[in-house]
Amino acid sequence: MEIRQLLTFRTIVDVGSYTKAAAKLGYTQSTITSHIQALEREIGGELFTYVKRELNLTSLGKELIPLADELLQTYNRITQMKNYNTISGELKIAAPESLTISRLGPILREYSSKYPDVKIILSNGTCGKNQKDLMSGYVDVAFMIWPELELHDCIHHQLHKEEIVLITSPDKNQHFDYYKNKETTDFFITNEKGCSYRSMFETYLNHHKLPKFQTMELWSLEAIKQSVISGLGFAVLPYVTVKNEVEQGLLNLMKHNEKFEPIYSHLLVKSKKWQAPAVEKFIELTLEAI
Repeated sequence: MEIRQLLTFRTIVDVGSYTKAAAKLGYTQSTITSHIQALEREIGGELFTYVKRELNLTSLGKELIPLADELLQTYNRITQMKNYNTISGELKIAAPESLTISRLGPILREYSSKYPDVKIILSNGTCGKNQKDLMSGYVDVAFMIWPELELHDCIHHQLHKEEIVLITSPDKNQHFDYYKNKETTDFFITNEKGCSYRSMFETYLNHHKLPKFQTMELWSLEAIKQSVISGLGFAVLPYVTVKNEVEQGLLNLMKHNEKFEPIYSHLLVKSKKWQAPAVEKFIELTLEAI
């Protein structure tokens, strides 16, 4: 039995297919297959089976996961021992755009200054996608903006309570009641489906039987803010993302009598007995920044 065979097995579990595992590990698919076959011969049974063309773990495969994780964590600790005092390697982070532009800049700048040998790979996605990428092993750390979380499959740190505000341009009506009473054809300007604060707002409207607004879906926070400034409609965003524009008088905080569900920023990592030094130091620095 070889470590690389266990790594191949764990990668297939994380990404869900031999093909994706081959791409992630840089192997040919035949190499992936040979690793699993060798592992199955060693263990004495099949680890995966196909049901309606979908790859599934056998009971033996499920039993192997915690044992493989323990061995791989020990192996990673051994390989990192010589580098523990000189933090290096890669740090893969997934975060929503709102936190990337409003919270992560100073943290990443300080981290890069302290640990220049670490290559940082940052991806932006919806909160649900970021969590999925973490659990699939594509990233080391995920950030989310979400209501209070209760998670059993990963470690999570609640960071900031994020104030969600309604914004509009200074020359528009400044109270949400005007919009609720259908006295306008202005757009609800927002980002893609799956965004936590968009979901929160639309769920609130539905729960309180408020009108559904004509929606303009845009690709970035900057595009949303510029569209609101130009007078096309209103948006629902974390205050930290519009603070500068509000202080400059480019945007106004819309008055309202609504009681929205509290939303927080969160940091998530997979549940492990040991984290790579680069990940460990990033978590420490992020928590210190609060």
